[in-house]
Amino acid sequence: MEGKEEDVRLGANKFQERQPIGTSAQTNKDYKEPPPAPLFEPGELTSWSFYRAGIAEFIATFLFLYITILTVMGVNRAPSKCASVGIQGIAWAFGGTIFALVYSTAGISGGHINPAVTFGLFLARKLSLTRAVFYIVMQTLGAIAGAGVVKGFEKKQYELLGGGANVVNHGYTKGGGLGAEIVGTFVLVYTVFSATDAKRNARDSHVPILAPLPIGFAVFLVHLATIPITGTGINPARSLGAAIIFNKDRAWDDHWIFWVGPFIGAALAAIYHQIVIRAIPFKSRG
Repeated sequence: MEGKEEDVRLGANKFQERQPIGTSAQTNKDYKEPPPAPLFEPGELTSWSFYRAGIAEFIATFLFLYITILTVMGVNRAPSKCASVGIQGIAWAFGGTIFALVYSTAGISGGHINPAVTFGLFLARKLSLTRAVFYIVMQTLGAIAGAGVVKGFEKKQYELLGGGANVVNHGYTKGGGLGAEIVGTFVLVYTVFSATDAKRNARDSHVPILAPLPIGFAVFLVHLATIPITGTGINPARSLGAAIIFNKDRAWDDHWIFWVGPFIGAALAAIYHQIVIRAIPFKSRG
């Protein structure tokens, strides 16, 4: 009898009836806070992986502009929204393309494809200033090239249909457009931080594989909300590339909004995640 009671006791301890949930389930399994990236890292300039990452950002942003601008033009060309994929289709094109490209390039460059994302990660010391500047330059060049190829294919239609350039639409103020860009970029960059969080990756092994999905879905949702307001920028390279190739006055009238808004939104997301959610400065003091 004693043997059976011992087996029951050991079994009860080995197989708990309830699994811990919430904060009680969060452990520090294989987790160590990564050190902040140096502000300047001259050694990167002699590394092939540095330039390979920049090329990956260029190609990804090129493909992003090519696919999304053609989608926008297709919707604008249709006689009615019902005769095309509509706003939902545009949102899916942006979100789905980001999902595919982040998945493809994350292991090479991190899959930023957006100066605002790069800026937010730089503020959080996830990459050096050297790499951040290089990424932003390559992203911008890729965006210009992507929009340029679309115009090369369909010059007349490109100019007639607006070339995918971002503008503050009629009925909305510049302040409203700026606010939409700030909030939209905050949603995106906060999702990027959450989906790629090092502690979460150590705790949940499936997170790195799934990271591109919530990022792409965040882009989709933000586009649904803000296409009627600004056409949805939340990506300065995307806005600049389309504006340069379209090059009409209305593409430049409010262009500052599509740089200032995303950079403010990215900065707020970085501050919120690092200070409020992760409490990094307070851990350093401890």
